[in-house]
Amino acid sequence: MSNSADSPGTESSPARRQGFRPVRILTAGVFALAGLLFFTSFNTAKGTNIRTDDSLLKLSDLIHERSRKNGELEESNGALRDDVESLAERDAGRSAAEDDELAGLEHRAGTQELKGEAVTVTLDDAPPDATAKLPGYPEPEPDYLVIHQQDLQAVVNAMWQGGAEGIKVMDQRLISTSAVRCVGNTLILQGRVYSPPYKITAVGDPEKLKNALAASPSIQNYMVYVNVYGLGWKVEDEGPVTLPGYSGTVDLHYAKPVE
Repeated sequence: MSNSADSPGTESSPARRQGFRPVRILTAGVFALAGLLFFTSFNTAKGTNIRTDDSLLKLSDLIHERSRKNGELEESNGALRDDVESLAERDAGRSAAEDDELAGLEHRAGTQELKGEAVTVTLDDAPPDATAKLPGYPEPEPDYLVIHQQDLQAVVNAMWQGGAEGIKVMDQRLISTSAVRCVGNTLILQGRVYSPPYKITAVGDPEKLKNALAASPSIQNYMVYVNVYGLGWKVEDEGPVTLPGYSGTVDLHYAKPVE
């Protein structure tokens, strides 16, 4: 008869009876994996708190710093342009008719100050905890509660259609090459970054400007979100204002073929 522990009726030794249980293998594996995770986290953080590491904020800080510098460069560029124009006027020897023609071109280009009656439109995000105010509408998705690029473009386009002589978005004058673009919930305009609320001011006939805003299908669609979810919308008569002249570069940038 065999003395094997597998044989029925035989008593195994304690060591062989207890064996190496699978749960112990699993426990050892968990501890090994935890150790690997702790080591990886330490090696990644390099001694910093990876939940609050300032390096995660560097990109945002860089964007705002570049935006500030672009603003300073625009002001400097505007001052230099004024100096150049002053010197050119002193030495040009132009006729009165030529001066009038130049002034007209500068007015249409938006590089000079513009005074007149104005209307301002202010758009803002809805409260983050907004709910549907009217029956029959779904509860809002995050996209419903923020200002989008097309909303700003709709206001600018309507103001042009209403006969605006000049438009300012935030603190910058628009010209023919200006592009109103949004990235996330921020506005990027001519190299500078802005957060809501967004203000758009147009010089022109106030009644025509407001009628054009009311007649815009895109703005009518936006007003649904204003009434249902609480997006911000305010139209104000500003009275006489002075829009700044555009002070940025007027050079056109375009793609070139690789040679």
